[in-house]
Amino acid sequence: PRCPAMASDSGDRHATLKRCLGVLRDARNDSEQFAALLLVTKAVRAGEVDAKTRRQIFDAIGFTFPTRLLTSRQPPAGCPPHTFRALGLTLLACFCTDPELAGHSQILNKIPTFNEVLLSPCDPDSTSMIDDVYQCLSAVLATARGPRELVTKGTVSALCQAYLNGGHGSERALTLLMGLLAIAEAKCWHRDAPQLLAVLSKLSSDFLKAEDMTKFELCEVLPHFIPLSPPLTQDSQGSECLHRLYKGLADILGSKLSQLQRDPALKLAAGLVQACGAEWIPTGSAGSKFLALLVNLACVEVRLTLEEPDPMEVEGKKEVVTACYVLMEMGIQECLREENPLLDEVQKMQLTRIMEEAFGAVIFYLRQVKQEELQDPFIFASVRVLGAWMAEETSSLKQEICELLPFLVSYARKLFKEGSPALSPPQASTEGSALPQDALRFLLPGFCHLTAEDRPRDILLSQGAAALLCEYFLQQWEVLSCEPTAPAPLTSTEMSLQSLCGIFLNLVVTAPDLVRRDKAFSSLMDVLLKCLPVLLPQEQRLVLAANVATLGLMLARILTGSAALQGTRSAKEFFGAAIRFLSQAHRAQADPGSDSLAVAVSPAYTASWDDIRELWFLGMQALAGCIPLFPWLPQAVLQAHWLEGLSELLSRVAPASLDLELIPAFQAVLVELVRASEPCRDVILSHHGTEWANLYGMAALEQCLAKQ
Repeated sequence: PRCPAMASDSGDRHATLKRCLGVLRDARNDSEQFAALLLVTKAVRAGEVDAKTRRQIFDAIGFTFPTRLLTSRQPPAGCPPHTFRALGLTLLACFCTDPELAGHSQILNKIPTFNEVLLSPCDPDSTSMIDDVYQCLSAVLATARGPRELVTKGTVSALCQAYLNGGHGSERALTLLMGLLAIAEAKCWHRDAPQLLAVLSKLSSDFLKAEDMTKFELCEVLPHFIPLSPPLTQDSQGSECLHRLYKGLADILGSKLSQLQRDPALKLAAGLVQACGAEWIPTGSAGSKFLALLVNLACVEVRLTLEEPDPMEVEGKKEVVTACYVLMEMGIQECLREENPLLDEVQKMQLTRIMEEAFGAVIFYLRQVKQEELQDPFIFASVRVLGAWMAEETSSLKQEICELLPFLVSYARKLFKEGSPALSPPQASTEGSALPQDALRFLLPGFCHLTAEDRPRDILLSQGAAALLCEYFLQQWEVLSCEPTAPAPLTSTEMSLQSLCGIFLNLVVTAPDLVRRDKAFSSLMDVLLKCLPVLLPQEQRLVLAANVATLGLMLARILTGSAALQGTRSAKEFFGAAIRFLSQAHRAQADPGSDSLAVAVSPAYTASWDDIRELWFLGMQALAGCIPLFPWLPQAVLQAHWLEGLSELLSRVAPASLDLELIPAFQAVLVELVRASEPCRDVILSHHGTEWANLYGMAALEQCLAKQ
């Protein structure tokens, strides 16, 4: 059968196309099939193929024929060398407009071919091939398996090169890269960091040089190419990029701007802060002025948007206000920074005052939030940034924060109980960002300060915060139990557990009656009994172990009637671990200034001692309080051989080397042991207890030892 020439009328064209499909199916040789295929691809390129016809084309030829065309090296007489390949790509581009076909393995295994076409020299005759390849890659990116396949098959590198070469369609390469980075940033940077860094280098150079609207357009593009990991500051090329971005932003923000120009610049600055903190801002006068300006602009934007909120206006500004929150968090950190600060004291005071006004606007906005808005990621971002302020600034806005506490507890409880599906806010999105949000984690440090004061503590307790925090502790302990124990920076779970211990210690001291009544604290005690024996052997978690030991001892003094504490195995294991924690903190070592020995903090405790010193003293005090309450406790001390070790320590060292606070701490525990247990008294006496008690001025201990 002969394939007719394509008609001009639309209806006739469809009829002709159908006849050509018949020829494709029934062709006796390649030349007949090729003639029909030319007309089919002409119709495809003209965009005249609907979904039904596209499927008919696929049913007629499948993937086999386009695959043959891609691999064929012998074009028809008088045709360009890439004729067959161009036809094959056009057909694949046609098929890819069907999402089901775009994710087919026969398309995915063509990705190396697509990459090859992008990197081949481009002449005027081959531009349609490149367009078809971009259409295929865009379709593949939109499928479930597509992004992973594109990354592993080298498309990131090919797109980077295509963009840097600046040939036909290079802007589409940039768009595709932005799409891939939005979905799989970490994988892209892990595999193709040098190529992506080269793109960032070009973009940052263009950004610095641009004097027109291109500069503001690049503000929208650049955040996609700033990786959270690996840090750009660790690489010389990355550091050069950051310096260009700083200079370009300084040019923009130092000029009179419209809102449309300022917003992208603030979002770019926030992206840089998220990736590098303030390290991209140079030290010195220019850098400090720039940082102050940046935070100032962010605060102004937050106030303008939130102080008199028009719902429609706020909706359109949520992304830029979220970026401003990131800049305000940086402002908080820089105002607190003492080592190599970017800001001087006057700038810090000015910024704190400006930020206070902005956080007043955040509180005002949160007080207007309706129940149906609680799933909005912007509410989460607002609560998170307020948590950062509450964690550090404890004196300002106290009245307003107290009035907001019922909302904060209710909101945190809702997210915790329901496992909120709220997505991460736009500026904080990462791979896997659709996880439930954890508002409590960001509120805990602020709650720790607030529970030390009467009014906010009473409000928190009236809102049921104690039970919520106990439940949260149980959940966070389960999370920590699944985390690796290799030496690593403190995880957010450990920080949350430490903050929770601080809150509970405040409640134990200030609200013991509540602790006695609320069953949640009995459940907490049960968990603490199990936690400490697991934590203590993990040297890198010593600070958390100190928190758990001290809290457990303090809680045990109040919950003496708890069944879990009546000589059970878990209670004995907890107290055994607590005794080890307290007893192993000090040792004798050579005193460099003399021939004698001195008391020193044990090497395992030295690095963390600043963080655990107060907890250790509080733990000693709590243990002394527990000894008369639990008759089996002196036996646990004897089994740990602490009395022998302490006697030896005090006998060997120079008395002057003892911290003045250590003597009453040791004496309090020793006196209670002597009063409660004759065997403990005997051990102390047999190790010259009377002599060293006299030597260190432990009058109460001397008195107890002297009694028959």
